[in-house]
Amino acid sequence: MSQRVLTTESGAPVADNQNSATAGAGGPILLQDQHLLEKLARFNRERIPERVVHARGSGAYGYFEVTDDVTGFTRADFLSAVGRRTEVFARFSTVAGNLGAADAVRDPRGFALKFYTEQGNYDLVGNNTPVFFIKDPLKFPDFIHSQKRDPFTGRTEQDNVWDFWAHAPEATHQVTWLMGDRGIPASYRHMNGYGSHTYQWTNAEGEAFFVKYHFKTNQGVRCLSSEQAAELAGQDADSHQTDLVQSIERGVNPSWTLHVQVMPAADAAGYRFNPFDVTKVWPHKDYPLQRVGRLVLDRNPDNVFAEVEQAAFSPNNFVPGIGPSPDKMLQGRLFAYADAHRYRLGVNHTQLAVNAPRATTADNYGRDGLMATNAYPRDRKNYEPNSHHGPTETGRPLAAPLAVGGHTGTHAAPPHTKDDDFFQAGELYRLMSEDERSRLVANIAGGLSQVSRDDVVEQNLAHFHAADPEYGRRVAEAVAALRED
Repeated sequence: MSQRVLTTESGAPVADNQNSATAGAGGPILLQDQHLLEKLARFNRERIPERVVHARGSGAYGYFEVTDDVTGFTRADFLSAVGRRTEVFARFSTVAGNLGAADAVRDPRGFALKFYTEQGNYDLVGNNTPVFFIKDPLKFPDFIHSQKRDPFTGRTEQDNVWDFWAHAPEATHQVTWLMGDRGIPASYRHMNGYGSHTYQWTNAEGEAFFVKYHFKTNQGVRCLSSEQAAELAGQDADSHQTDLVQSIERGVNPSWTLHVQVMPAADAAGYRFNPFDVTKVWPHKDYPLQRVGRLVLDRNPDNVFAEVEQAAFSPNNFVPGIGPSPDKMLQGRLFAYADAHRYRLGVNHTQLAVNAPRATTADNYGRDGLMATNAYPRDRKNYEPNSHHGPTETGRPLAAPLAVGGHTGTHAAPPHTKDDDFFQAGELYRLMSEDERSRLVANIAGGLSQVSRDDVVEQNLAHFHAADPEYGRRVAEAVAALRED
């Protein structure tokens, strides 16, 4: 094999990659050393702004295979036939940590999927929990600020974390999930994934259904205690990344079984819980899980930066037969995710290999902008309508229309019969075994006991009391014991 020649970025051969050009032996470096300047300038620009949330992540490629007929609920082409396979890219992440943070921490995990379908890319952006801390996107920046580093101390402060939760009673359900046994997955392979939000499916006849996604791990759910996680994080900060890469390299390909809960659209208004409130679940006895297919990850990325760090997921990337619901948090994310990627990666981030369609071709009138890569024939117009046979609309919406009514304004969500902030948190607590309850109480007390203000402690204790009297009493006793030490 002939030796390849090292070149500059313009393609010129490099004569010496070991020594900078100088004014004589031992003299100062010359400004004319183009190769040196190019290497240093590129090195200075190798990093891009990290994600504000979900900065620390891992990813892999695989496929989704349909195992059950769901055509009665959706006309999505990639779900149209049993046995059909669609290429997928998955990204898992922690929420609050920075890019270099440890993997084994108590934090929700992002569970993002990009389906490269023949009708365009479909992005499903969820978490490893079926609920979230807040129900309105207006509170999202404040929530994240409370969980991230304090602007003065530069650390995550328990005062900030619990002060926000004290003023957000709707977070009680998710706090119970997070502080319970499933708060620290043993690996990305050993956790479930959820769409969390409510989405809309529409079938070929135009019938609308609301759905929730559940990806059940086929490896079994495995989690870490706080003590195990602290030890693992100290031994290998990249523990989850290590596990995912090595398992796929060994051919032990992780997989999940996708189930959905399906609610006829007509049921939504009268359901006992607000079906569009992401702090609530739909009990399985009301809407049982229905199997859809299997997700398998079988290939690691070749370049983590290009394919994991630059992967851009947006919940507004829908395909025909799938659309949004009135879920307010989802509605906010429809804008915020795509906008975050335009900031981090540029307006042409959809042309990057990991983000571009693979089973079809993007054809629209978007042009130019930073790092535009698509080349167009000279007669290809950049406006529509035109007389030059450019792409045209189909006239067929992706999903069924959502009914709206009333006056504009800042409204609270319409009440449902069981729409308090504490009922489902109490139900979750009562489902736990005695050992699980003990660990949950200890995890909550460990953080809450560090809060400096008594009124913030009392407000949070009131939330746990409202969820379940025993729950509140045990947390109060554990906090009191720790604060006396």
